[in-house]
Formats: sequence, C-alpha cells, structure tokens
Amino acid sequence: MVRSVGVSWTGEGCAVVERGVVMAALADEVTALEEVLLGLSEDEVVRPTRCAPWDVAALSVHTVGALHQVSVTLDTGAADAAARPVSAPGYYSPRVRFSPEVNGARVRDAAERAARRPDAAEPGRVLGVLWSALRERVAREPEDRTLVTRHGDPMLLTDFLTTRVTELVLHGLDLADALERRPWVSDRGLDLVRELLFGAADRAAVRAVLPDVEGAGALEAVRVVTGRASRRVEREALEAAGVRVLTLG
Repeated sequence: MVRSVGVSWTGEGCAVVERGVVMAALADEVTALEEVLLGLSEDEVVRPTRCAPWDVAALSVHTVGALHQVSVTLDTGAADAAARPVSAPGYYSPRVRFSPEVNGARVRDAAERAARRPDAAEPGRVLGVLWSALRERVAREPEDRTLVTRHGDPMLLTDFLTTRVTELVLHGLDLADALERRPWVSDRGLDLVRELLFGAADRAAVRAVLPDVEGAGALEAVRVVTGRASRRVEREALEAAGVRVLTLG
C-alpha cells in the first residue's frame, strides 16, 4: 500500500487518523488560501475557472463555504449512535449529493453570493473569521464526535474535516490555475489528499500508470486522478490499481 501520513480507512467506516494530523493540514491550507483571497483584485475575481460557470469570485465563495459547512453540521447535532458512519472516501461516492438538482443548487448559490460581495477580498475576510471560530470549536469536540452532513451522511468529525482539506486542496489548484499562479498547496494538505486517493492502492500497480506518485510528481498525480491535468489516465486503469477515484461535484 502507498503510505504517506499514517492514515488508513476501514471500508465505509471510521478513519484511523489523529485529528491533529487533519487539523494541521487544514490550518496550512486555510492560511495559504486566506492570503491569496485577501490579495485578489477586481480584475482577478472575474477570471473564468475550470469549474464553469463559476469565476474566481464564485469559486472562492464556494471554497470558503465548504469550510463553513463544518460549523453548520456541528450545529445539527450528533449522528444516531446506531448509524454506520461514512468514511472520507465514502463521502465522495456518486449518490444524491452529485445529482443534477444538488449540483445546480450548489452552482447557483455560490454565484449569487459572489454577486453580492462588496469587494474582491470579502471571501478572504470571511475565511479568516470562520477559521478562527472553527479551530476553537473543534478543539472542544471529543475524538469520537459524529455529525450528519447536509446530504444526510453520518460521519466522524475527523473524517468530515478530511473532506474539507480535500476541498481546499483541489479548489486551491483550480484557483491557482485560473489566476496563473504556482499552486500554494501545503505539504501536509497534499499528503492527506494523496493518502485519500492512493492509501489503499498497490504500489507497483500505481507506479505502472503514475510513476512519480510518491516523489516530485505527487502533485501531478493528484491532478491526474482528480481531472486537473492535461494528461489522462483511464478510470478503469486507476481503479484496477486500487486508486480511489473520487466523484466530485
């Protein structure tokens, strides 16, 4: 198996990972993203992104909103103790959350909120406030804290936080590409996402299709698997190697 940060996933159940590992990665990603968003110009926020029809402004709003969902889900209370929790990989399965209706609502919501922004830097300011409050709140939650996502999935808080790292890393790449900047993905954020994608994979089989997954090409490997690279590898070949190909909205 390809290992990087000591994370493993038990089927559709619980993640075997310290929350501190996830929070450290999330802190790195938030810090980098906040700096970028605070420095955006009005010309930059209207640039198109690969996440059409969103421009940089709308994608920024959506990405900040992905982090806000942690507070929203914590407010809904804990999951039923009898419910089998969905893991971070399981969260990205093609179910209701990726239906045309859900995706359409997600696209419209981000675009409408972006259109109401007072200036280009607003998503950065919102992100800073959200993160300050969330970091303190998560620190008070027990390790076995469960929640129910807006899509009805029972999850461990640590697993849901892992999906938030994933959102910030991947949409960070989308924003960097739209802004024509070097990616600002952190080492710890990249490690966690790489583990999510390749943690159950066979090392030799992965190297046959993605030779540098553990080296300098790790970021490019993540790009390939998530559809953010010019290079294409057939989904069947990736899945045959044990790679988790996430269904992304």
